[in-house]
Amino acid sequence: MEQLHVEVQESRARRVLEYPATRLVIAVLWIGGLLFVLIALHIKPALLFEAIGAIVIAAAYVLYVRVVERRPVRELALRGAPAEFGAGFLLGAALFAITIGIIWSLGDYAIVGVNHWTVILSPLGFGLAAGVLEEILFRGVIFRITEEWLGSWGALAVSSILFGAAHLANPHATLTSALAIALEAGVLLGAAFMITRRLWLPIGLHAAWNFTQSGIFGAPVSGTVPHGLFVSTLSGPTWATGGGFGPEASLPAVLVALSGIWLVVYVARTGRLVQPIWRRRAQSSRIAAL
Repeated sequence: MEQLHVEVQESRARRVLEYPATRLVIAVLWIGGLLFVLIALHIKPALLFEAIGAIVIAAAYVLYVRVVERRPVRELALRGAPAEFGAGFLLGAALFAITIGIIWSLGDYAIVGVNHWTVILSPLGFGLAAGVLEEILFRGVIFRITEEWLGSWGALAVSSILFGAAHLANPHATLTSALAIALEAGVLLGAAFMITRRLWLPIGLHAAWNFTQSGIFGAPVSGTVPHGLFVSTLSGPTWATGGGFGPEASLPAVLVALSGIWLVVYVARTGRLVQPIWRRRAQSSRIAAL
C-alpha cells in the first residue's frame, strides 16, 4: 500500500513537471540564470563573451531537454543541419540586402569606402554566436514550450514581445525599435522554426541578417557600432533608416521581414499550427467519447 502511495505521488509530480508552464519556468530559470552569470562575469572582448555564451547556452539547453523533457534534442540534431542552416543564411542575407536596397533607393544610404575583406570576420562571429544563443533561448525555449501551452499564435505573440523587450537595453533603443524587432523577428523567426521544428533554419536566418547588416553593409546592429566591408552612411528620417539603432528599426526592414507572413501561411496550410493545450484536450475528450 505504501509503495502504491509513493508511485501515485511520483506520477502526480511527473505530470506537474511535464506541464508546459512548469517546464517553461524551469528552462527560463536554468538557461536564463546561466546567461545572467555570464553577463556578470564581464567577459572581454565582446566576441569572446558571445562565443562562450553560445556554447554554454547550447550545452545548457541540451542538458535541460535530456534531463527534464527526457527526449532526444531533435531540434539541434546534426542530420540535415547544413542544408537548413544554409537555406536560412541565404534567406536572411537576401532579406537584409533588399532592406538596404530600399533605404538606398530612398537616398538615405550611401557607400563611401571599402575596408579590407578580413574586417567581415568579427561581425560574422558575432552573427553566428548571437544566432545560436538567441534562437535557443527565444525559439527553442520560449516559443517551443509556450506553443505547447498556448498554441502557435500565442507563442508567436509571447516570444515576439519578449524578443523586442530584450532589445530595449541596447544603445539608442526606443519603444519603436523594440516594436520593429518584435514584428520582424516574431513573424520571420517563429515561422522559420515552425516549418522544420528545428533551430538550424532560424539560426541561419538570424545570423545572416545581423552579419549582412553590419559585416557587409556597415550599418549598426541594434545600436552597436558597425565595422563592415563597406564604410557607409545612413542619413534621413528615422522611419527610413532606423536612426542610431540601425536599419532594423526602420519601416523598410519591418515591411521586408513581414514578408515572412507567407511562411506563416505555408505553416497553416500544411497543418503545422499547434492548438492551445485546452483545445487539444477537449478534442481528445470528444474523440474518446465516440
